Amino acid sequence: MPSAAAASADPASAEPASPAAPLLRDPRFLRLACARTISLLGNSFSRVALAFAVLELPGATPGRLSLVLACQAVPVVLFILIGGVIADRMSRSRVMVLAELGGGVAYAGLAAMVLSGHAPLWGLCALAALAGSASTLFYPAAEGVLPLIVDDARLQRANGLLRMGMNSATVLGLALSGITVALLGAGWALAVNAGTYLVSAVLIAGLRLAAPVRGRSTALRELAHGWREFASRQWLWAVVIQFTFVVAAINAQAGVLGPLMAEAELGGARAWSVLVTAQAVGMVAGAGLAARVRVGRPILVAVLATFAFAVPPLLLGLRAPLWAVAAAMFCAGVALDVFGVLWGTTLQREVPEEVLSRVTSYDVLGSVALAPLGLFVAGPVAAAAGTGPALLGCAALIVLAGAGALLSPEVRQLRTRPAGAAGPDGGAPGKA
Repeated sequence: MPSAAAASADPASAEPASPAAPLLRDPRFLRLACARTISLLGNSFSRVALAFAVLELPGATPGRLSLVLACQAVPVVLFILIGGVIADRMSRSRVMVLAELGGGVAYAGLAAMVLSGHAPLWGLCALAALAGSASTLFYPAAEGVLPLIVDDARLQRANGLLRMGMNSATVLGLALSGITVALLGAGWALAVNAGTYLVSAVLIAGLRLAAPVRGRSTALRELAHGWREFASRQWLWAVVIQFTFVVAAINAQAGVLGPLMAEAELGGARAWSVLVTAQAVGMVAGAGLAARVRVGRPILVAVLATFAFAVPPLLLGLRAPLWAVAAAMFCAGVALDVFGVLWGTTLQREVPEEVLSRVTSYDVLGSVALAPLGLFVAGPVAAAAGTGPALLGCAALIVLAGAGALLSPEVRQLRTRPAGAAGPDGGAPGKA
């Protein structure tokens, strides 16, 4: 896979370095980075704790667990566009605070129900839906905050540093959550998650970002405006269509097919844990790499990086040894965050700030549109054709989707604007 570092070696395409104040001495960036890191640490607890909390309750079944997790996931599809409109209308820091408080209340309620032993299914579903709804408010607002507090020249490094902290928190949280659940129980692990949401809310409240000045308009008109901004950028919708299929394939691999192959060929849950950890460590490394490289064609490099996602399902499908699959998972993790940093930075630079959250919400909706289908069909396909062929099909789908995105001239040709150039709205790129 052509790497971001290799692409930056071309002096004609490299973005010139620009002097900038150290980000970690910027109090607003440091406050945001700490809030996101602490919040992700808590989310990592919930990924393990919620599943075990449901399964430990009297009368628990896999079907009940699926229902609770579905109630958490469905609001993302239903309400993400509304979250984008709200984030573009209000102070984004205030929206993030409200979302974190909502998430904290949801997980505090879940913790109380589990610790008390009185956890009716309807209550678990309602609180899981509240947690999912809070995330639909948080994400579009969070993606639009960084350009308000960091100048254009430091955006890529800022995105990389943010993702390094968040990915490190995820790795640490996944490790600590298992220990916490084993020693204290799932209820207390959920309580820890609720506490991290509240700490994050307090930190974000200190940003005190002003609400934007907007003319009167209906939500439908603002959604339509966001759609026009989204649809007018071929590089944007081409990659979102690519990720509609990539995310479905990765979901099928990570959620169903990978664990099935690990159980059958690699030694079970412990082997799968090694692979997931290798990918998480790769994501930390990838964020650090992407924070430093300078590329002239960021979307081209980002799409080329996605071809690495096909290697783990390919090797799993070919029944490669554990060490080889672990190495591929590490490289896929690196590629995932190289893509994420370049993609996020380009969105922040190329999309006008006043519509950024709405465009981000269309990005998220398009990317996850087929994600549930990937999980739904993976099992039947594996049963009919075999787990190995199903994994090879995931690898082929990822490659074909990436090749399709490369057909877009804008994907291949969009160049990084020099620091100090006018932004997409004609104004200065730095919003700080």
